[in-house]
This record gives sequence, structure tokens and C-alpha cells, in this order.
Amino acid sequence: MSGIYIHIPFCKQACSYCDFYFLTRDKLRQPFVEALLSEINSYGDTKFSKEIVRTIYLGGGTPSLLNNKQLESIFGALHSVFDIDAEEITMELNPDDVTRDYLSMIQDLGVNRASMGVQSFDKKLLEFMHRAHNPEEAFSALEALQKTGFPTFTADLIYGNPGQSVETLEQDIDKLLSFDPPHISAYSLTVEPKTRLGKQVELGRIDPPDDDRVSEQFDVVRTQLAAAGIEQYEVSNFSKPGKEAVHNSNYWKHENYIGFGPSAHSFWWDESGANRWQNEANLKKYLNEAPEDYREEEETLSKNTLAEERLMLGLRTKWGVSEIDLKQSYGYSFTDSQWQWIEDQVEKGFMVTENSTLKMTSDGLKISDHLIVELLS
Repeated sequence: MSGIYIHIPFCKQACSYCDFYFLTRDKLRQPFVEALLSEINSYGDTKFSKEIVRTIYLGGGTPSLLNNKQLESIFGALHSVFDIDAEEITMELNPDDVTRDYLSMIQDLGVNRASMGVQSFDKKLLEFMHRAHNPEEAFSALEALQKTGFPTFTADLIYGNPGQSVETLEQDIDKLLSFDPPHISAYSLTVEPKTRLGKQVELGRIDPPDDDRVSEQFDVVRTQLAAAGIEQYEVSNFSKPGKEAVHNSNYWKHENYIGFGPSAHSFWWDESGANRWQNEANLKKYLNEAPEDYREEEETLSKNTLAEERLMLGLRTKWGVSEIDLKQSYGYSFTDSQWQWIEDQVEKGFMVTENSTLKMTSDGLKISDHLIVELLS
């Protein structure tokens, strides 16, 4: 089983918190698509094209800035090179790009899951985040998803914003729930160094998010969504039963995937070993060099590294990590001191062990990153 990720590196403007690779030069979109087609075609008749593709994810950037013809050519290339039998094809959409016609067009291309960057319905918060859409466009886009009967969708919310009250967050959640979303991703505002927000915090113009307030808002998110039947299955992800994101879940389980586009990552594990590589975050290079020259970093991963990574990712999910799987797939066993530490966390109510599987409790998920670091150290 494998997945494909495509990074579309274009946005209308820079969100204040975002440190993903993107540009705002719309004239480069068509040259990018042509380079992307070359990269996809370069995988023809390789071991990578022999494995069945179960998921495709178009992220960015803003994939919804691409038009019908551009998207048709991308999906055409994918189908000509890869053996695609996809149960999930996700495409990220900005609310201000969404119309019923656009949704109908991408569904005709095979997209069956939309990922909508709502973030908030509060006008001032959207302006603070420097989002390209306004509350009315978010409402309109969500209504379009409902009325077109789109197969499934997810919406993003951001909490922990400076000046964001619990009441404002509760209102955001209520408004989103009125559209009966199958899945919600809720992220705490993160201050990244090279972003507009990072510079404002560095200059002392904005206070960084307060840990206690962020924790309180996280509890609000989890409680309010659970009451609506939308359960937490990963630190930042919540869904109705059976509506969990397949593509992202496969990342956490070390399924193979290929990344296309500048800054995209790939991971492949077969009998010859496990390798990860990344395309350089450089559109100029992407447009002017051959696909085999895109790679910036490539590493071979030891089984011990993979096991620790599996623990780091798996313990952030409701499924946890199986001790048997760690042993069989990675040759990894917990030491006596690790088991003692685990037993301590079980007593504190942060972890549970069920049928040889180690999981975080709901309290443990709140501080999972801290606990995972302790376990591995």
C-alpha cells in the first residue's frame, strides 16, 4: 500500500503563522504544473510505480488555485504512471476559492475528500492570521460542500490566538458543527521563527500563546467536539467513527509514500531498507533542473530510528503502539527502566496498556510530546 503527496507551492498571500514553502507569483503556476508532470513521469517503470496507490493528497500552499485543465493534466499523469486504486483523494481548499462548480469539477477528477482551511469565523482573528478569506466566504464554502453532497470533508480550526477568548472559540466550534463536519483538525497556534507572527513575537509586539490558556482552550475543543460525536483520534485530529484521515494515518504507520513538488518528502521501506528524501524548497530549481536533481536530503533509516519514530507518531494517536509490532517490525523492545517509567505513567493516569499495546489516555495526549521525549530518553 502506498500514498502520493503533491505540494502545490502557491498562495494568494502569506498567513502570519505559516512556515510552509510557498510563493505568490501566479504567472509561475503553469510552468510549475509542467515541471510537476515531468517529475511524475520520471517515476514510470520504477519499483515505486509498481505498488498500488491507496491515497492521494494535494496540499500546499493552495491547491485550489489550480484550474480545471491544470488539475486534469496532473491526475492524467498520475493514472498513466501509477497503479491507482484510491480509497481517499484529498485536496486542500481555501474557502474563497470554493464554488459549487469547482467542487463538482474536482469530484469529477476523483477527489472525494475536501480539506478546508477555515481557522476561525471571527473577522478580527482572520485578519490577525492574515487569511485570504472572510467569515462569509467560509460559511458559503461550507454550505457549498453540504449542498453539492461532497463525499466527505474536514475543516481546520486554530485556537490559542492572542486575544482569542474561550467564548470566541466556543462560537467558532458551534458554527462549524452546524455544518455537521465528519472530521475536524484543531491546531494550537504555533510561533515559527521566520514567519510574520514569529517576527512580531521576537520584537515584543505580540505575546506568545500562554500555556495555561492554550491548555484550557484545548479542553474546550475536545469536550465540545466529543459532545457532538466527533472523537479525538490524534493530538490535533477529531472525527466521527470511520471518518479518520486515511492518508495521514498511513504516515503514522510507516506506509510508503512519494512526494512531488518543491519541499515534498518521500518515504519508502522495502527489502533493501528504509529511505526518506526531500525535494529542495526551491521553485526556480524545480523549473530549471531535471527531476533527478530535485532531491536535497536523502537518508537511510536504521530500524532503531524507525522504531523510535513509530513510537513518537503512534503514541500521538488513539491506537497507540503494539509491543509485538515493535518487536516484529523493528526488533525493538523496551528496557527495564522504560517499563518502570511506563508503569509510573499508568499509575499517574497518563498511559494505559491493553493487549500488549501502549496508549496515551486523554490526559496523556495533552502532554504527549513531553511524555514521548521522556520515554525515549
